[in-house]
Amino acid sequence: MQRVLAILIASLAFGALSGVAAYQKVRPSAAEIVDARWQEISWPFPRDGWPAGRAFRCADCGGVELYVRPKIGFCNCDTGVADDEEVDRVADLDLISPRFVALAPGRPVWLADMAGRARAYDLSMQDGSHTAVGFALSHRCDLVVAVALGRSGAGGLQLEAQRFLESQGLHRWMLGTLGGR
Repeated sequence: MQRVLAILIASLAFGALSGVAAYQKVRPSAAEIVDARWQEISWPFPRDGWPAGRAFRCADCGGVELYVRPKIGFCNCDTGVADDEEVDRVADLDLISPRFVALAPGRPVWLADMAGRARAYDLSMQDGSHTAVGFALSHRCDLVVAVALGRSGAGGLQLEAQRFLESQGLHRWMLGTLGGR
């Protein structure tokens, strides 16, 4: 019985170390992040049914924050991100504030080899109103979602976030979290 327990503990430890090593391998170093204005911060949201993502802050962009994470197997393999209601549902806006209102219809976006939609929102928060842009990007049957949050106009916010999401290091991480598929 002790031998079985020792084998089980060793297997769990090996699996955990392998997972950490794989996660670190797909994580770009600071040198790989093209836009040095963006600094990584801690993931600020409580755990839910999806893995934690990565969070960034751009001080030069007026304190804009960007939250990015994968949702494996959560996308329609045939249609990808089909409409604005899907962006509303999957883009993690509810993690920031349960009170959000779309400002306008969303638009199709293409980031590297991922297609999807982006939509601007007004979020009611304790410290006042904020603007957010939600992104839902499909890659085969998987989804990457991102939310840019700031106080500037939606157009500038989307432009800054999109530019950073297209950076080589962040793109490599996004594809790596999707299994490199």
